[in-house]
Amino acid sequence: MNAAPDYCRQIEALRPVLLKFARLQLRNPAWAEDAVSETMLAALEKPQAFAGNSQLKTWLIGILKHKLIDQIRRNSRELSTTAASEDGEDLDDLMFTADGHWREMQHDWGNPEDALRQVDFMKVLEACVEKLPGQQGRLFMMREWLELESDEICKELAITPTNLWVMLHRARLRLRDCLQMNWFAGGAT
Repeated sequence: MNAAPDYCRQIEALRPVLLKFARLQLRNPAWAEDAVSETMLAALEKPQAFAGNSQLKTWLIGILKHKLIDQIRRNSRELSTTAASEDGEDLDDLMFTADGHWREMQHDWGNPEDALRQVDFMKVLEACVEKLPGQQGRLFMMREWLELESDEICKELAITPTNLWVMLHRARLRLRDCLQMNWFAGGAT
């Protein structure tokens, strides 16, 4: 790491903003921290990659978005039950009594085979998204999975709103075709 001290301080000053963004997307403090750490490490390892064509914050959030997606993929099966609720109360305390029993009777969780099919469907969907050409996959994930606003996506990718909607439409059509061929036509049944 041969980044200038001022560059390092600027990146460190943006850590709270990055962490807030990551926590909103991941809803898991540990995953958010990991994604932000990876983002900062990537920026510090290659300071020459920041060409100054945008604000440092915009550039770092661009890196962070990719790290969030990686984090989601890595941890897609993990569920955080130790996270605090919005009012700061531990979720375990909300769900269980002191002696370890459920506070409320639990609902039927459904058929495990249906749950497995849903996991399988998500794998097929993810594979279909990865097969999307050019920026379509990235754009689709930014809009549908990270739930970014259209104007933010347009700014990040330097495209017009019309171009965004055309590319999203094409991505959805390709995903529909891919899912039809690999899931609904009996490929995963």
